Amino acid sequence: MKWAAIWIAWGLTFAVVEGLALANKRDGDTLSENTRRLFRTRTSKAGRAIFTVAWIGFSGWFALHILTETM
Repeated sequence: MKWAAIWIAWGLTFAVVEGLALANKRDGDTLSENTRRLFRTRTSKAGRAIFTVAWIGFSGWFALHILTETM
């Protein structure tokens, strides 16, 4: 139960921080904006490709992990 409480607290903390970032309308403080900046998705084809491969790879792994209860 301890780990469930930690994950819930993490999720709630993220929701509050992201909610505040969305509400204040300032540039550069949301997770999406920081992800775009990190991967340079607006200016770099390589950055877009790296993000795409990473996202699809993670999503595929996570789906298998949840559905098959392995890895």
